[in-house]
Amino acid sequence: MANTAAINGINGLRDIRRSPASHLAAALEAGSIQGTVVLNEGPFQTMAGVRVDPRSEEGARIAAVTGGLPARCGDVGGTDRVTVLWLGPSEFLVVAPEEAHDSLGGDLIGSLVAALGEAPGQVVDLSANRTTFELSGPRARAALEKGCALDLHPRSFTVGTALSTEIGNIPVVLQKTGEESFRLFSRASFADFLGRWLLDAMREFASPEVP
Repeated sequence: MANTAAINGINGLRDIRRSPASHLAAALEAGSIQGTVVLNEGPFQTMAGVRVDPRSEEGARIAAVTGGLPARCGDVGGTDRVTVLWLGPSEFLVVAPEEAHDSLGGDLIGSLVAALGEAPGQVVDLSANRTTFELSGPRARAALEKGCALDLHPRSFTVGTALSTEIGNIPVVLQKTGEESFRLFSRASFADFLGRWLLDAMREFASPEVP
C-alpha cells in the first residue's frame, strides 16, 4: 500500500523543484522558430537503468514489467506508457511518466527490482540523473547534424530508433520520435551546455534563406 503521507509530502516539494534547464525556459521559447525548429525541455520522467541478460529468466520477468526489451542496437521496446531504450546487449534505459515513480504512488522501480530478484543484474533509479530535450520541426535534423556524427537521414535513422551518440561533444541518447521530432536524453549536469548549443545551432534558421 502506498504511503499517502509520504506522497503528500513529496507532492509539496514538487512545487518548488526546478528542472536542470528551467533557467533556460525563456531562451528556449525565444530561440524557437515556430514552423521551422522548436526546442523544449521535456517534463520530469521516471527513469531506471537496467542491466540484465534479456535471454535469461530474470530478463523475461523484466520484459513482462516493461512490455518488452529491445533486441538490438537502435531498437526501442516497451508499451504506450513505458519506453525501453537499448544501450547495450544487456543494458537498457527504462523511461515512463513521472507518476510511475514509486514515491508518487506508482510502482515501476519496485516492480523492476522485484522482477530482477536475487539474479545477476542491476536496477538503478536514474530519474534525477538525466533531463530530456525535445527538438522538432523541418529544420530539427539540420540543427542536430551540426554536431552529431550519426547519419540522421530518414532512410538510416528511422522513426522509433534510439542510439547513443554525442551532440556538440555531449553524450546523449538520441531518439527519433516522429518524422521531424527528436528526443535527447542527456545527463542533468550537461543540460545548460547542451541547451545553449542547440539554441546556437538553431539560430541561422531564424533568418530568411538566401536565394
